Amino acid sequence: MKNMVACILGLITVPVFAQTIEGTWQMTDSRTCFQSEMKESDTEKELEGMMGANSSNSVAKIIIFKKDGSGKEGIFSVGKKKGDDMNAFQYKINDNMLLFIDKKSGMATQRFVIDELSESSLKIHDAMKDCETKAFTKVK
Repeated sequence: MKNMVACILGLITVPVFAQTIEGTWQMTDSRTCFQSEMKESDTEKELEGMMGANSSNSVAKIIIFKKDGSGKEGIFSVGKKKGDDMNAFQYKINDNMLLFIDKKSGMATQRFVIDELSESSLKIHDAMKDCETKAFTKVK
């Protein structure tokens, strides 16, 4: 009976996401609360697509989560092997929360709720603002 209870409790505490966050992720979408609430007309959507297509200075925001709880984030420009202004950070995952940790104090400086974590997709939102969302695609 004790073994059965232990097995049931073990199943209950299994993490919500079986997929790991480790790897390199490219931001594909980022919305502030203002952007989330704003409704675009068809003309605005069409113009936005046209303006993006003409951009010759393509950049990508990349975030790297390492196995040891550290990571880096920065911006990569077309034709460059290394990112500009790569910022190091510490992170921790608690259930469906992604916490960015201050190295010296060990306190959480930012909290995000993980909405989706799959082999190729990561979607998070600010724990304090449900309307601030970020979407990433796994690069490697």
